[in-house]
Amino acid sequence: MNFRSFARYRAEWFGGGVAAARRDVLAGLVATFALIPEVIAFSFVAGVDPQVGLFASFVIGIVIAFAGGRPAMISGAAGSVALVVGALVKAHGLQYLLAATILGGLLQIAFGLAKLDVLLRFVSRSVRTGFVNALAILIFSAQVPQMLGVTWHTYGMIAGGLVIIYLVPRIFKAIPSPLICIVVLTAIAMAFPMPIHTVSDLGTLPASLPVFALPDVPLNLETLRVIAPYSLAIAAVGLLESMMTASVVDDLTETTSSKARECTGLGLANMAAGVFGGIAGCGMIGQTVGNVRYGGRGRLSTLAAGVFLLVVLVPLRPWVAQVPVAALVAIMIMVSVSTFSWTSLGDLARHPKVSGAVMLATVAVTVATHDLSAGVIVGVLMSGVFFAFKVTRMMDVAITYDPDTDTRTYAVSGQIFFASADIFADRFDLRDTARSVRIDLTAAHLWDVTAVGALEVLVDKLRRHGIAVDLIGLNEASAILVDRHAPLVRRAG
Repeated sequence: MNFRSFARYRAEWFGGGVAAARRDVLAGLVATFALIPEVIAFSFVAGVDPQVGLFASFVIGIVIAFAGGRPAMISGAAGSVALVVGALVKAHGLQYLLAATILGGLLQIAFGLAKLDVLLRFVSRSVRTGFVNALAILIFSAQVPQMLGVTWHTYGMIAGGLVIIYLVPRIFKAIPSPLICIVVLTAIAMAFPMPIHTVSDLGTLPASLPVFALPDVPLNLETLRVIAPYSLAIAAVGLLESMMTASVVDDLTETTSSKARECTGLGLANMAAGVFGGIAGCGMIGQTVGNVRYGGRGRLSTLAAGVFLLVVLVPLRPWVAQVPVAALVAIMIMVSVSTFSWTSLGDLARHPKVSGAVMLATVAVTVATHDLSAGVIVGVLMSGVFFAFKVTRMMDVAITYDPDTDTRTYAVSGQIFFASADIFADRFDLRDTARSVRIDLTAAHLWDVTAVGALEVLVDKLRRHGIAVDLIGLNEASAILVDRHAPLVRRAG
């Protein structure tokens, strides 16, 4: 680490002074309580005991605070990662999951060192907006089960929590209003017992600290064969969600971050989680947005969330168990409302229909599958197809004829690649009666072997019909591609 990098790293911890440190700590505390219900819920999805997810979230939070590349990111054992490991747990048990978690972490480190974070550049703005909107919908829908089959007391507590969250900041901002919401509603529930759910009803909370232990699995190729597909899925899904979450934080804070370092940091965190008996995790956008909304900007907020998770789950376990679920539901409703990009609804009418279709498809697939990675992949593919179609339509071939020399000139403009190569070839008349044909590529560019192949076939057919072909205007890059893959094309016809 050079001096400039060290200075930036130090600023990410202590650059804002005492006031910023206080905001980071308080925002991290809010994120801790927002973590608990989601981690417990996704632990059940993965088929593991809640303490497995809670231990992992504590370890991941501590490690990634130091090793991650995006300050203020909240990462834990939740998200689509839980969806891809359920089958492994069911078929082979927890120990194989821990082994897959460690291997998945190693793969993430390799991805980071290989700078594969650049693949995020292929994610368009429409896909990112769809990702954020879908996540907001999923966050809200995850609260619905907590509002079904309950007494009126629960609805009253949720309403009261929302009033506190939205009105308190108007008169008092020193302490995040969600934290005040938790304290006030817990005090009310303890002072006036009522039939409502508490955190203790969500699952068993840990009663001790996590301990270091390697997975109890055979170290052989058969184990590798079992865990490798799941490890790859853990690595890919975890990185995708973390990179998308980091980009959202970049936009919210108007700062930049090292995505490659976030990859390696997440890998180290997941490896640590695996050896301490925890499931793999990734960036948690709902909790991260909440952290940022309430003042979290530095690495201290990430560290605080991890440390507080351990503190509230072990020493303060009896008190945390009495926190009303309604308070957490109110917080997550606020997070979902603030996460959703409401301006995107108006953009549907103003922006090109293709962009709107990509955004809506990303939302639809994500909500239907509850898999953020599936929605992003579909969105990226649609963006690529629509872009290729648009570029293809911009290609044109203008035809002129010079009777003095009996030469027909085809002036090609635009991009010739796999999607436009056939259209390019179809614009030429192979039954041309002219003595010679000139193909002018001054305003065109050949991008791939498909384009070169189409040009080679076209030139060959024209020459077999006794027509002399003259190729002019190739730019340097196109000429190199032609000389390498079709050297006879430039031979005088």
